[in-house]
Amino acid sequence: MIYFDNSATTKPFHEVLQSFIKVSSDYFGNPSSLHQIGGQAEKLLSQAQSQMAGLLGVKMNEVVFTSGGTEGNNLAIKGTAIEYYRRGKHLITTTIEHPSVRSAFEQLEKLGFEVTYIPVDADGFVRPADIERAIRADTILVSIIHINNEVGTIQPIKEIGQILKGFPKIIYHVDHVQGAGKVALDFYQCGIDLCTLSGHKFHGVKGTGAMFIRNGVKIAPLLSGGGQQMDRRNGTENVAGIVAMAKALRMSIELRKRKMDELYQILGTIRSGLKELPNITIHTPEEKAAPHILNFSVKGLKAEVFVHSLEEKGVIVSTTSACSSKRNAPSNTLLAMGVNRDEAERAIRISLSYENTLGEAKKVVKAISESVKQLGEVRK
Repeated sequence: MIYFDNSATTKPFHEVLQSFIKVSSDYFGNPSSLHQIGGQAEKLLSQAQSQMAGLLGVKMNEVVFTSGGTEGNNLAIKGTAIEYYRRGKHLITTTIEHPSVRSAFEQLEKLGFEVTYIPVDADGFVRPADIERAIRADTILVSIIHINNEVGTIQPIKEIGQILKGFPKIIYHVDHVQGAGKVALDFYQCGIDLCTLSGHKFHGVKGTGAMFIRNGVKIAPLLSGGGQQMDRRNGTENVAGIVAMAKALRMSIELRKRKMDELYQILGTIRSGLKELPNITIHTPEEKAAPHILNFSVKGLKAEVFVHSLEEKGVIVSTTSACSSKRNAPSNTLLAMGVNRDEAERAIRISLSYENTLGEAKKVVKAISESVKQLGEVRK
């Protein structure tokens, strides 16, 4: 099997799973307990927090652990809205956000908040000037995805951050779920206040995540409870998952330093191969795009039929984002880019990890070519 659906989830590293099992078995105490077993768990939790902070280039007390990207995005967006609603009820985001972001804003709209959705250009990029023009006296939050999960565009996070430095009362949130371990992001240099990560996107275990909350920024907790993590995210911490996530991020960053050129080469091989095939439109831009995501449509072929055809050949890819794929709806991102509905409904996403190889890429191009030909003949 060739697994090319890493933006949906990655396979946990073997060492990561071993860490998870070890901590779950031997250090299972509640880190809030006063006894020795609890103290051991608390020490491991603190070490993981310190390691995550070092890897992200931030202060230890600015790292908060969550259950993943969805919780982190909801905590950032709703937590900001609840904390600062007296300051204003205007929020800014884009038309190409992950469902966990878009749905959070839609829920806030029902509660009386006003949201401005910034459009993107034909290549899927946000214009920083559009963000600046949308700012009002009552704006309290700007939320932008770093790397789009469907087409892989890398948004101008630093440029937007520079603009927002002139508006110190606005909280700046970045969804870094697809970028962590692949595309570096300097939180301080970019002026980011809140940032979301998800462990299973960089070979950690599911149900783990982290948030960067810059010192001085307050957000209302979504979960009330025992005051864990300075009352920013209540609930008993998943110590085993957190330790495993810290290891996964360290390993992913080490791989990024050694294998980034190879990852670009693999993606480039797939892109070049697809360009030679008939009736294929590539939606991912060639510049300012992530090294691991490629989105394309096949004319006249339903996306789900094409996905199953590739699966029969031992190749695993996806349609739109995993959170939306079962809704059988066209890609919101592609529609926002101006792609017609027919093409948007036929979109396929390939997403890589550092474990993929050039040999796999060549096999996948061959499998795609065969599926295009076979399914095209069936249609005749």
